[in-house]
Amino acid sequence: MSANAGTFNQAVVGDKHPKGLYVLFGTEMWERFSFYSMLALFTLYLRDPVEGFGWTAAEATTLYANYLMFVYASPLIGGLIADKVTGYRKAVIIGGFFFMAGHGLLSIPAIWAVYAALTCLVIGNGFFKPNVSTMVGNLYPEGSHLKDRAYNIFYMGINIGAFIAPIVMEIVKAKFGFHAAFAVAAFGMVISVAILWFFKDLVENRSKDALVIGDHVIENIGAAETDEGGHKAANAARQDLMNTVPDWKRIAALIVIFAIVIVFWMVFHQNGSTLTYWADDNTDWNVSGTISNSINAFWVVTLTFPLIWFWGFLDKRGKEPSTPTKMAIGMTLTGLSFLVLWYGAKTGESQMPTAEQLSSGAFRVNERVINNLKEKGVSQAVLDKVINAKDGDGKNLIYGVKFAPKKDEKTGQTVSGEQQLTDAIKRVAPEAESNKSAFMQGSYLFRVSAFWLILAYAVVTLGELMLSPMGLSLVSKVAPISKRGLLMGGWFVATAIGNKLTQIGVFWDIWLQSSFFLVLALMALFMAVVLFLLLKPLKKAMPGV
Repeated sequence: MSANAGTFNQAVVGDKHPKGLYVLFGTEMWERFSFYSMLALFTLYLRDPVEGFGWTAAEATTLYANYLMFVYASPLIGGLIADKVTGYRKAVIIGGFFFMAGHGLLSIPAIWAVYAALTCLVIGNGFFKPNVSTMVGNLYPEGSHLKDRAYNIFYMGINIGAFIAPIVMEIVKAKFGFHAAFAVAAFGMVISVAILWFFKDLVENRSKDALVIGDHVIENIGAAETDEGGHKAANAARQDLMNTVPDWKRIAALIVIFAIVIVFWMVFHQNGSTLTYWADDNTDWNVSGTISNSINAFWVVTLTFPLIWFWGFLDKRGKEPSTPTKMAIGMTLTGLSFLVLWYGAKTGESQMPTAEQLSSGAFRVNERVINNLKEKGVSQAVLDKVINAKDGDGKNLIYGVKFAPKKDEKTGQTVSGEQQLTDAIKRVAPEAESNKSAFMQGSYLFRVSAFWLILAYAVVTLGELMLSPMGLSLVSKVAPISKRGLLMGGWFVATAIGNKLTQIGVFWDIWLQSSFFLVLALMALFMAVVLFLLLKPLKKAMPGV
């Protein structure tokens, strides 16, 4: 008997999951460890003036947004190649090697290595991500009651990897630097590929019946749902009801959902850029912003099963909300999470730093600071010198650089951020000495409690769990069969556009932080209001969902 038949029968005969599930659990956990290791470090690495390239927030955010856009579009091509050419396991192995190369390249301190690395990571994601999730579904026969539970287990692997990665990166980066941390991310992919390679006989299987977007697995794409028992009849009845709705109404309803998804991802995926900057510059803790990338995964693990229980509780009483209603609630929570951050930022911005805070704090001269200094009468000539001052490698000496307390390598004594900034300005523009107070007050990085960031992540994660996971499943149920492939592509395009629009983070150094968070909050809440207003026609266009 072949290994494929053996694993398949194990899912059918027994009430246990096949061993292949745990192979894929480990494979995906270590892949996500590598992926989120890189994401937690990337923008801070680009901005770092010593090991990185001293980029401004706008420059780092733009590259981050472009990377995310291509990452979320790449599974379309990788899934197609796996379907037509390589098969799923080979595609995952190929993707794994591209991932290793990408993370390895990031350990080289050169800008060409960054672009080469991102290219490898996008290609690797295209091959790896859709196909490892497909292999999970292929371990089970159609209609197996174990499949949903299998994806719950698999999804926990994703989030365990996502939770551990930033913590490990924080430790490695603090002791050995960015490049060593990127090398550790590459080693995670070595483990991932090794697990799949050595246990390949347990996971090879036949057909494709699952699709993935981001970290969310959606089953039975392009086919009617085939749950066991009464669920099969209920699903057939819902599909019959759906078929009574004209195609144009169903397509229009999905376009509304796509618009919501664009705004959601634009707001939600600030986590790797502006929320990391906020955690690094404005959060009162003794770690860098890298660690903040663990918070979302922690809340996913913490909140998923209570939320599933809550929906089941309402379902038994006939009160579970429809999918569009859940998505509207999710969008509302997304907006509210950024109102939490807006309040935290307003609290910090209202502080007038004391002499003690200035002597022990951190500073960054950015575009917002330059504009404020210009309004206070600092000459353009002085400001130009500050902006254009660069070292031999072309890195900014002052503009966009973070000046925080650090130990002097020669004396072993701690040099304050205030002293470092003062010395730098004196070297570049001695005539700015009379404006020292304005520079210090304007560029001081206030810090507020980590409570605001942790609470905001709790709220936005709850919104994510109500909005994101069911998206593709909704498309598969609502889209007319003749246009299902096109509308599936539409979901991917909407997701990629949303991730590209995370580039709104270029305003981070121009607007006040509170203004930035408020704009994002209002965008999300506006879309939530639109969705609530359209619930009635949406429910008519999507009966039974």
